[in-house]
Amino acid sequence: MGRYVVRRLLQMIPVFIGATLLIFLMVNVMGDPIAGLCGERQCDPATAAQLKKEFGLDKPVWQQYLTYMGNVFTGDFGTAFNGQKVTELMATAFPVTIRLTLVAILFEIVIGITLGVVTGLRRGSPEDTGVLLLTLVVISVPTFVTGLLLQLLLGVRWGWIKPSVSPEATFGELILPGLVLASVSLAYVTRLTRTSIAENKRSDYVRTAVAKGLPRHRVVTRHLLRNSLIPVVTFIGTDVGALMGGAIVTERIFNIHGVGYQLYQGILRQNTQTVVGFVTVLVLVFLLANLIVDLLYAVLDPRIRYA
Repeated sequence: MGRYVVRRLLQMIPVFIGATLLIFLMVNVMGDPIAGLCGERQCDPATAAQLKKEFGLDKPVWQQYLTYMGNVFTGDFGTAFNGQKVTELMATAFPVTIRLTLVAILFEIVIGITLGVVTGLRRGSPEDTGVLLLTLVVISVPTFVTGLLLQLLLGVRWGWIKPSVSPEATFGELILPGLVLASVSLAYVTRLTRTSIAENKRSDYVRTAVAKGLPRHRVVTRHLLRNSLIPVVTFIGTDVGALMGGAIVTERIFNIHGVGYQLYQGILRQNTQTVVGFVTVLVLVFLLANLIVDLLYAVLDPRIRYA
């Protein structure tokens, strides 16, 4: 196991370099970083030259990237165009988005897997049909429609919640935004769990466990569920990075100042240092989440061993 982890960590290095290089090129080469400093007015040539020299944009792209990565490994993600360090923005944004993501993942695990197990064991029943139709509707409706509708009904019309989240963004305030953020993924988890349960229910090892006279709950939890959760864990693990990076719509709806909000502001104002810095951290989160998922395979299925 130890050698496998070391090998996977070494494999993550070229992936991280390639992903960050691609992001750096897309942001710095395909756009005009200086345009964000001058606002709506176009910079005059002298001012543009001075700003490029100040931010190191007058150097070749490969040298800019090497300088940036050297600073990243020392914990310096650069300075935003408003003079604030990107690490300071991260210190305020990432805790909020991490809490929001944890709430969303909890909904996926508790509600999604529970509904998937129930419908998988009762395939073809009215409950199964109802859940399938409900998940299809959730997948079909865009997230911003779901968020605005729930905000209007629960926050404005009925007054059950606050329409927007406070700057503290406590777990209690993030329940509804977390549900909105997780809605589509929750539907996929439900359908994926249902399919996996229904397929494995006909497997030989399940029939053997039933023939031995094991209690139903033990057959489901110890044998059927553990093997059926492998594709579900894979989906949830890869969904962590997607939720953190894709929370722009949800955070805009509920006025949450997290990673999505900072990315939106960075793109809107063409603040390249902010965008590249936040996406670099998201790449790391995605890679670590995939490593954790691979390690969980051996926990769910004892037949899987890592050399």
